[in-house]
Amino acid sequence: MNHYEDHKMVPRTEQEIERIIKRLKRIEGQVRGVQKMVEDNRYCIDILVQISAIRAALNQVGLQLLERHVSHCVAKAIREGSGDQSIRELMDVMKQFSK
Repeated sequence: MNHYEDHKMVPRTEQEIERIIKRLKRIEGQVRGVQKMVEDNRYCIDILVQISAIRAALNQVGLQLLERHVSHCVAKAIREGSGDQSIRELMDVMKQFSK
């Protein structure tokens, strides 16, 4: 099942894609930094602080995607009369996101 076909999502612009990829690559670098910290047997608190920063950065990316989804895809579904399904899907992912 392809969500693009099912919900007729509004495709992201090249600029949006580049911005998300740039942030994810930065997060990937942070994760590698934490791996190095573990390998170097660094102080636990320093590692935990970095893990917290990574989680915050991932949450920020998720919130940006969520905001765009609501303002583009969900809004389009509501305009086209399939808002109930889109809102149910949104609520399910928000529950997952908040875990």
